[in-house]
Formats: sequence, structure tokens, C-alpha cells
Amino acid sequence: MFVQVRRIQVTEGNSDQVVERFSKPGIIEEQEGFIDSTIMVKDVRRGEEEVVIQIRWESEEYWKQWEKSEAHIAGHKANLGKPKPEYIIQTDVSKYHVKAVKTPQN
Repeated sequence: MFVQVRRIQVTEGNSDQVVERFSKPGIIEEQEGFIDSTIMVKDVRRGEEEVVIQIRWESEEYWKQWEKSEAHIAGHKANLGKPKPEYIIQTDVSKYHVKAVKTPQN
């Protein structure tokens, strides 16, 4: 399994906008090898908020296939030159190879 993790820091009160954007149905769900996407918001009292999006793929090869797909590239080209929303402070993307998974023992 292969996982891409995107951490997005936003100004206070704006995490819901990021959650809404990444929760909408899209073409990624139709891609071969896509397992699921989890959207999480870090529990903070005040100040900057953090949204974490975890996208799981069956393998790195399926992720690469998605990254190189016409649909994915077209989506990025559509936003080329557009400024990022003012509430986004920083975005960090990491990739991981899953080495072990624990499940309940019944």
C-alpha cells in the first residue's frame, strides 16, 4: 500500500472550507488502485488550523499512474496562474510506503 499525506495549514476558522473542497466527489475515486481518502482536522483551541488529507493507493505504481493521468494534469492546468486562497498558509505533501497494518483479532 502507498499513502500520500497532504498537510494544509489555514488561518483560524477556515478548515471547513478545505474539508468541503476535498470531500466533494471527484475523478480520483474512479481511478484504478485508489483505496480511499481520509480528511482530518487537527484539534486546536485557537490560532492556525491544520487539515490533513490521507489518500491511500494499492501501490505506488497506481499513484504514479494517477499523477501522470490526463485528468489529474488537466485539473492542475485549470488552476495554473490562479492565486491560492488567502486563508491557506502552507501546504506540505509527503509520501509513505505502508510496511505493516494491524487489524482487530477476533
